[in-house]
Amino acid sequence: MDTSTLFSLEGKTALVTGGSRGIGRMIAEGFIAQGAKVYISSRKADVCDAVAKELGPNCISLPQDVSTVDGCKALASSFAEAESKLDILVNNAGAAWGMPFEEFTEAGWDKVMDLNIKSPFFLLQALHNSLKAAASASQPAKVINITSIDGQRLNPWDTYSYQASKSALIYLTKRLAARLVKDQINVTSIAPGAFPSEMNRAARDHAADVSNSIPCGRVGVAEDMAGSAIYLASRAGDYVIGDTITVDGGMVHAALGTGIDA
Repeated sequence: MDTSTLFSLEGKTALVTGGSRGIGRMIAEGFIAQGAKVYISSRKADVCDAVAKELGPNCISLPQDVSTVDGCKALASSFAEAESKLDILVNNAGAAWGMPFEEFTEAGWDKVMDLNIKSPFFLLQALHNSLKAAASASQPAKVINITSIDGQRLNPWDTYSYQASKSALIYLTKRLAARLVKDQINVTSIAPGAFPSEMNRAARDHAADVSNSIPCGRVGVAEDMAGSAIYLASRAGDYVIGDTITVDGGMVHAALGTGIDA
């Protein structure tokens, strides 16, 4: 048994949506460090271009708004023009919306559900052939959906569509895994807890306070997220199919009490 290359991504090509900041950037940087060529996509072209330049020659900007089915198809088409196959897809682009129950709007519902649950499905559908071109029984292609611990337990905020969408994506991961394993494409998900980002400003701006509610006593750092994604994307994770890895410092599975106020 040789474990020296278990976590290597040498020769692999990845696409990370929402890859210009936050969790998406953490994953992109981790993949690059392990030898992958990484395409990052985000809605803002100038930001996407700047981050790709910052991350070096193995990072390529492919800006696109994937909040619509047409946007998903356009991104898949642009990728296919650049590459003949796709080894790793990370569905990370997402949105959140908070508003009191009595005032919650259809716009807040549709924006979140479209980007968080519909887009991962239709982007995967559009990239199916590119993933199949990379896949084999000995080296399956990988799809990693970024879900959330808010799809696993309640939080105290009025984020109705966000919690519904992340719960749905966890179960959609299982359903897609059951269908795509026959194509040698493994589908999994990562459910992050408190990681500093534009979406999680509390963890970013008030890390000390947030850390008090986390069993291990700190918010997540880039290496925590990159390590989990590298594991699933590499040979090390080839036998993990349909599962969701919770990366949260113990908030879901090691917290005392109800977990509602975590």
